[in-house]
Amino acid sequence: MARIKGALSTRKRRNKILKLAKGYFGAKSKHFKMAKQAVYKSGQYAYISRRLKKRDFRRLWITRISAGCKMNGMNYSTFMNGIKKAGVMLNRKMLSEMAISDPAGFTALVEKAKAALA
Repeated sequence: MARIKGALSTRKRRNKILKLAKGYFGAKSKHFKMAKQAVYKSGQYAYISRRLKKRDFRRLWITRISAGCKMNGMNYSTFMNGIKKAGVMLNRKMLSEMAISDPAGFTALVEKAKAALA
């Protein structure tokens, strides 16, 4: 029985890693050992950043809503409390879009929140 060596599968595996490392600086894109480390590390950064992105966007939306509330003489926390009591079911993303693109509509929401609190 002929002995089968793993050259083909090894080469395919290494080329796959080197293809992912294309564009990296210096030996990180040429040498398999360094490319493997760089690709694994970049994968970890990508995984972490996918979670951080959600956190960053929520912070941005809250900042925008807060700025819109301050323009109407209210702070963020009382506005969110009033919106919840008024029964308005809009998420922070939509509220921030309204604060930017439709200030008149956002002012109406602020008035509704004030009325629900009073």
